[in-house]
Amino acid sequence: MAVAGLGVKATPLTYAAHALAAVAAVLVLVWCVHFRGGLALEAQNKNLIFNVHPVLMLIGYIILGSEAILIYRVFPTLNHNTAKLTHLILHAIATVLGAFGIYCAFKFHNESGIANLYSLHSWLGIGTISLYGIQWVFGFVTFFFPGAAPSVRRSALPWHALLGLFVYVLALATAELGFLEKLTFLESGGLDKYGAEAFLVNFTALVVVLFGASVVVAAVAPAHVEEPQGYAPIPVN
Repeated sequence: MAVAGLGVKATPLTYAAHALAAVAAVLVLVWCVHFRGGLALEAQNKNLIFNVHPVLMLIGYIILGSEAILIYRVFPTLNHNTAKLTHLILHAIATVLGAFGIYCAFKFHNESGIANLYSLHSWLGIGTISLYGIQWVFGFVTFFFPGAAPSVRRSALPWHALLGLFVYVLALATAELGFLEKLTFLESGGLDKYGAEAFLVNFTALVVVLFGASVVVAAVAPAHVEEPQGYAPIPVN
């Protein structure tokens, strides 16, 4: 793999990913709780219902989904069946929380008299959560229960990993569009374009990009870097 040829190892990238995940989680909570007034499932102020959406989509969907992807890199010596079950469970939780986060967006729109599914963000969001669910069902049936024949699993595994990363990148892109869309609406309503909240939202989106990049590279990087063919270590005198 190209990353192996560059001498990239997964472990440092998993450290970076977890640090960035923590930063992103704190920032989205500061935005929704401090700047936007808090979280609620029922409220006179319907914006509090919407605030649940970005919190669940980032922390519950993207970050938990990232943990599921990284489980094989964070614990490379973990028993394979244990790692596979953890991978499956984390993705299941991420799917449920992501679906509930989308429900909160629909609830906010419906109770505020706002149309649904009119933006690229919403279209990609529905498409991504649908693909995520399909990918989970495929993984469950093929690799967990009832489980396909070993030859089928070997053939399906590279495609499962590739499509999983595609859906993950799609989720990241959808999140970035969500930050952009919400900030644009807020600024159209009078929010200072150079104020603290606008800076916070943009910075959160930037952290999510860096976080997602570290997860993707860690996922494709080997746990141990092998020497490139034709090269030997430089002797130390």
